Formats: sequence, C-alpha cells, structure tokens
Amino acid sequence: MIYPVIDSIDNIEIDQEHEELIEKVCGQVVQTENIQGDFEVNIIFVDDPFIKNLNKKFRGKDYPTDVLSFPFDVPEFMGEIYISIDTARRQAQEYQHSLTREIAFLTVHGLLHLLGYDHGDEPDEEMRKKEEEVLQRLNIVRG
Repeated sequence: MIYPVIDSIDNIEIDQEHEELIEKVCGQVVQTENIQGDFEVNIIFVDDPFIKNLNKKFRGKDYPTDVLSFPFDVPEFMGEIYISIDTARRQAQEYQHSLTREIAFLTVHGLLHLLGYDHGDEPDEEMRKKEEEVLQRLNIVRG
C-alpha cells in the first residue's frame, strides 16, 4: 500500500474530498502496478511561485509547472510529490474538466515518476496509458 502524507504551504487548503481522492488514487496505483509492500509518500500542494523555484533549482527551467516528483532512496519512503494548485486550476479549465480530475491525474503522474516512469520533455505513450487506466478504474473521466 502507498500511504500519502498530504500537506500544503501556508495559504493553500486541501479539503477532505481531495484528501480522500488522493488516498484512492494511491490505492489504485498499487493495484495497477502490482506494488508489494508498504510505502509512504509526501504529497505537498504549493502555489506557482513555490513550484517555479523548485523547477528552476532542480530542472533549470524558470517557469511554474504542474507537478514535480522527487524520489528518495530510503526504504519504505517513495519520495515527495509537489503539485501546484494554481497550475492545476488553470489546466482543469483549459482541458475542460474538474479540478478533482486534474488533481487525480497529477497525483497518478507524480506517483508513476516515483516508480521510475519518465517522459523527458514529451508525453510518453506508455505513461499516458497507465495514467488513464488508473483514472478509468476510479471512474474519473474527462468532462
């Protein structure tokens, strides 16, 4: 099982519905990827200025992004996932779906990165299929 520890920076509040959603997403990723054992992951909600600083420091890209994952080489601790709530809201509008779906997608995406999936600067077809499979199993559809 993956046990998420959900946190946020000072000015961001995450409601109970989204916390429960993240727990369900983690459980579905475990099933889809057939993960054995128990692991903890920190999922931290931040704003665009915060994630922009992380993106610049760790990836050399001076702009905000939606999600960043940092794997840790520590037994039973997968790592940290940072999600920009500002970018998630914009992307939900842009893609014409709910913020709930966007948060679920970004959580799956971040978890897959922690599990070793990588796509560089371009979307990866295998990773996209895994993301959609998890969301469909949870009945989180576009629109």
